[in-house]
Amino acid sequence: MNAIKKYLSLVKFAHTIFAMPFALIGFFLAAKETILIAMTNSYRDFVRVENPRSLWLTLLLIILCMVFARSAAMAFNRWLDKNFDAKNPRTAIREIPAGIIKANSALLFVIINCLLFIICCYFINRICFYLSPVALFVILFYSYTKRFTALCHLVLGIGLSLAPIGAYLAVTGEFALLPVLFSFAVLFWVSGFDIIYALQDEEFDKENNLHSIPAALGKEKALRVSELLHIFSALCVVYAGIHGHFGLWYWAGVAVFMGLLIYQHSLVKPNDLSKVNMAFFTANGIASVLFAVFVILDLFVS
Repeated sequence: MNAIKKYLSLVKFAHTIFAMPFALIGFFLAAKETILIAMTNSYRDFVRVENPRSLWLTLLLIILCMVFARSAAMAFNRWLDKNFDAKNPRTAIREIPAGIIKANSALLFVIINCLLFIICCYFINRICFYLSPVALFVILFYSYTKRFTALCHLVLGIGLSLAPIGAYLAVTGEFALLPVLFSFAVLFWVSGFDIIYALQDEEFDKENNLHSIPAALGKEKALRVSELLHIFSALCVVYAGIHGHFGLWYWAGVAVFMGLLIYQHSLVKPNDLSKVNMAFFTANGIASVLFAVFVILDLFVS
């Protein structure tokens, strides 16, 4: 049990909350196409047209894929950055530099999670299986990008943006514009809040030849870039709402999502980073969960 806690801490398991709700949006967008909604006077009953077990098994496999992929990506990042983490006072307490988990054990953990991810994709459908190495490449490659480009935040965004389109593919086996719009929303949203998080390491990154938007532009301009990316994210969810002909519940979710984007930017100032963690985890975690709840409500209630 203690070992499990160590590895959950290594991969910051609680941060799964960022992309998982968007994966659920992708799943339920696709699931609605295979669900017959039967109305009665007192309740709404959802009946799977074909085999209900196959739909919910797919959902379980999607959740497992999310957990395994993210665990592999985070553990690989920790393994690759172990020497930098050891030199940075903010990150020296992490599991590998602190000696809580051995580097080779972390790498083995990465390999196991990659294999489990591919196995789950195999049991979903053929297209997910064929694309699984591509997905792994994207999420693992991110860990290298800070060594040569300040656009590393966008690469992280791309990695998490695979969640809604991947979940949609898991159910339908086909691409569609609506989940792609949600993927773009995730890309800009994640890239924006990752820039906010990177503000903490501006000086360390400069001293160690690491690249980031804050290191390249400074705190004030980096925050402006983050704001611009979050505007793009908001525009994506607005256009998705128009394109998908969503109803009142969806637009309530958009209002909440946009409000929390604004709120997190009100917490962080170039000369005051004391509330970065609140902006990074609390505001964004709440934003993703509530937005997903409202979207799914709109799909099946309105």
